[in-house]
Amino acid sequence: MNIESLEKNILQIGRQAKEASRYVSQLSTKSKNEILCSAADNLLKNKESILKANELDIKENKDKLNSATLDRLVLDEKRIESISSGLVEISGLEDPVGKIIDKWSRPNGLEIEKTSIPLGVIGVIYESRPNVSADAAGLCLKSGNALILRGGSESFNSSSKIVEIINRSYENFKLHKGILQYIPTKDRNAVGHLLKMDDFVDVIIPRGGRSLIERVINDSKVHVIRHLDGICHTYIHKSSIANLSKEVAVNAKMRRPGICGATETILIDKEILSTHLPDIIKSLTEMDCEVRGDKHVLDINNSLKLANEEDWYTEYLDKIVSIKTIFNGVEEAVNHINLYGSGHTDAILSEDEDAVNFFLNNVDSGIVMHNTSTQFADGGEFGMGAEIGISTSKVHARGPVGVAQLTSFKYKVKGSGQIRP
Repeated sequence: MNIESLEKNILQIGRQAKEASRYVSQLSTKSKNEILCSAADNLLKNKESILKANELDIKENKDKLNSATLDRLVLDEKRIESISSGLVEISGLEDPVGKIIDKWSRPNGLEIEKTSIPLGVIGVIYESRPNVSADAAGLCLKSGNALILRGGSESFNSSSKIVEIINRSYENFKLHKGILQYIPTKDRNAVGHLLKMDDFVDVIIPRGGRSLIERVINDSKVHVIRHLDGICHTYIHKSSIANLSKEVAVNAKMRRPGICGATETILIDKEILSTHLPDIIKSLTEMDCEVRGDKHVLDINNSLKLANEEDWYTEYLDKIVSIKTIFNGVEEAVNHINLYGSGHTDAILSEDEDAVNFFLNNVDSGIVMHNTSTQFADGGEFGMGAEIGISTSKVHARGPVGVAQLTSFKYKVKGSGQIRP
């Protein structure tokens, strides 16, 4: 496909989505829920074709991707069942459209209602995450939005197949064909065209590595709900319980080291280096995690690699973790997180209520946690159903982006003939 025909194709997709957005916004809650359950059932019935498509992606990319990226690409029966159940879960969520957010009366008799409405057309650009295809489709349908998907070349076959199967369910309900569209090319120029379609697209949501996110932020004429990095921290306060700290810190890093909610840096108070840290390091290294630490951490275990300034800024997305010693308590930990973190998810492990409150109130992140794993940074775990991503920006949406975050609002003003003097 040459550049001219590619641009023409993307523009047509945009026009169809804009037209479809008027139809999907009017679907009843009952209809949306029935469609979602049908799509979920269809995914299960067609899991063999999804697995075959996924095998093609793995075969084409297994020598090009690191272990974390490959893990996000791989589908199996359990993951397909999880994708399907995610759609069913979304169907059970409260409909975010048409809710009266606020209402009031003016002295002149005007009645004003602030009511939730869909955003319109959402473009989602993602890399090796085929599950995003179904998650985004479900969330956008439930929130009354049209959706344009641009998956990465790594997951092209898997994502295309998932969208094809969901669209079969949409066709059975005679939905407008522009409600869910997948850009049918691996050509990277397609992203550039999508980012310029502010006449048709209302919001862009990118999910992927730093280079993708930075490109979208720099080039987009459309508003971006961004997720730049997941440089997450677990701070082990001197009042923490040793065994709890070990279990939570190890889970926060190693449950799935390649996801954005994985802890990348562990901060630990100097007072508990000798009591808490040896068991944490032992557990991590037994799980083949490379541990990097400052010189005080190396005094506890001199077999570790010395961490440097770059480590504090790094999202490893792999079996690597850096550990830094904190000398001046929770304020120093908070300052470190606000300087080096990405505003994603950060946790404190502590039994000191004052320290916990200071941390939760002063860490400038979308999600802050106490005595639990950063791997819970997930819309599904929050009871929000699936999510399109975790927003690290502060405008419009922050934290998990679920159905409620895919709506805006309008003001309905009702009068009885009032004129303004």
